[in-house]
Amino acid sequence: MILSIESSCDDSSIAITEIATKKLVYHKKISQELEHSVYGGVVPELASRLHAEALPKILEECKGWFGQLKAVAVTNAPGLSVTLVEGVTMAKALSLTLKIPLIGVNHLKGHIYSLFIGKETQFPLTVLLVSGGHTQVIEVENLARMETVMRTMDDSFGESFDKVAKMMGLGYPGGPVIEKLALGGDRERYPFPIPLQKRGEMAFSYSGLKNAVRLAVEEGSEADYPDIAASFEHIATEHLFRKLRKYFKTRPPKRFAIVGGASANRYLRGRIEELLSPYGAELLLAELQYCSDNAAMIGRIAVDLYEAGAFTSIAELHSAPKSDF
Repeated sequence: MILSIESSCDDSSIAITEIATKKLVYHKKISQELEHSVYGGVVPELASRLHAEALPKILEECKGWFGQLKAVAVTNAPGLSVTLVEGVTMAKALSLTLKIPLIGVNHLKGHIYSLFIGKETQFPLTVLLVSGGHTQVIEVENLARMETVMRTMDDSFGESFDKVAKMMGLGYPGGPVIEKLALGGDRERYPFPIPLQKRGEMAFSYSGLKNAVRLAVEEGSEADYPDIAASFEHIATEHLFRKLRKYFKTRPPKRFAIVGGASANRYLRGRIEELLSPYGAELLLAELQYCSDNAAMIGRIAVDLYEAGAFTSIAELHSAPKSDF
């Protein structure tokens, strides 16, 4: 079995995964959303302190499996430096105490493996990763070959939802709040500009849209918020839709997946299904409980890394906040 730790942002999580079957044996996550909501976003120092309290409490529940552990895996990149170090420190301590190897895990690759918790991988596939910090399209051949072919130039899809919610004073995280508010709104009322519509870059951008929404919020009232939310959600998703449609003209999809915290958005899922329909492409989605940051996805990729012998020495295991693949 492998014990995995996730502390890249504001979720403290530990999981235990059986190597032979890929079965998730144990998983627990303690969210910090309530503590950060009063600030409208994650406060790194507060998140670090809360991880220091939560992770040992979760680990206490895992002691019964210590004798069966073959490795300990931990997210070490990317993320917030002060929160990553909490997980990395715990992983190193466990490695030394239990005399088991370490596996450093890239958080973004972990999100891709959220699709395969408790099951075998299905490669190759094209992945849209949408989260609070990342928006990118990745061509995945296998565990060792993953190439980012499109990424955001500024704000991410999920981050833009958080910032729009903050403009309206709706708290954090913004994704679920905006999605719920948009259900009662008119998506056509506010003709917000579609980012990069007249530019050829194969990339994403949300800073301009975010500014257009800010002006609408300042000029409107709370009665307008459902329409603003609905119009924003529509344009934010339409931007992804159009860029992906253009990309598919050169590389038609056969198997496509959406991962990351923002992949739980139902409107986005519906539009992607619409986009894939003409190609007859298969759509892969993680279970809703595994869309946001969690240790289960870290444990799942750790199984493949373990079988590949991809271990990390204690001296080499460092947190890397800005790391990509």
